[in-house]
Amino acid sequence: MLIAQISDTHLKLPGRLAYKRVDTAQAMRVCVAQLMALDPQPDLIVHTGDLTDFGHPEEYAHLREILAPLTTPILAVPGNHDEREAMHAAFASEGYLPERGFLHYAVERGPLRFVGLDTVVPRQGGGALCAERLAWLDATLASKPDVPTLTLMHHPPFLTGIAHMDRIGLEGRDGFADVMRRHAHVEAVLCGHVHRVIRATVGGRPAMIGPSPAHQVALDLRPEGPSAFMLEPPGFMLHRWAQGQLVSHLVVLGQYPGPFPFFDSDGKLID
Repeated sequence: MLIAQISDTHLKLPGRLAYKRVDTAQAMRVCVAQLMALDPQPDLIVHTGDLTDFGHPEEYAHLREILAPLTTPILAVPGNHDEREAMHAAFASEGYLPERGFLHYAVERGPLRFVGLDTVVPRQGGGALCAERLAWLDATLASKPDVPTLTLMHHPPFLTGIAHMDRIGLEGRDGFADVMRRHAHVEAVLCGHVHRVIRATVGGRPAMIGPSPAHQVALDLRPEGPSAFMLEPPGFMLHRWAQGQLVSHLVVLGQYPGPFPFFDSDGKLID
């Protein structure tokens, strides 16, 4: 099974640039085109939050218009830039989001189960997993202990070392790690928020942040590092589930020279 993970698309109203510099709509169009060109095609696309920039219904409509050429099903979780009611309205036809409350869900697709977590605290950059949310997660994971599971959430459940992002990180990390220790069938935790590929281990489970198809958060590990972004090569993740193992690949968006052969027509290494 192939799962494409996109994150932090920050779609704005048509004609608007993020931070007056980033054309997130065009970045998303490039991402969609590259997803459609994959061979083999992904079986599922997951979006790990910040679908839009301000959570306006018109921004979700703009995003759905750009996503329309895709025939692959999509599962999404909200990020701190999203708005629950508007997001629910935009994706209600997909059938996996609850009618009210936190936008949690658990669905099975192929050999895997996907558990989506809503970490949003309205009008705040940081996220939270309160006792209610952690209890839901623990019970949901316990209900199907024999099905390999991927957990989807926006705010990463670990500190990245990028100080300004960690200051708007996730409250409840310790409780989340405790839940992970109880559920070895969680194969990975897929996150967003930090716009960089970053990996950690949380409660014995691998956790990975995916990049943005638009702008990346600057890699600055100084405690006083400013809040800033880079126009580094954008991308998405492609996760391959086979023979009981999840293997993750970074797909860089854009056109580059190649592929070029390593060997000539006689089978000799080109020198």
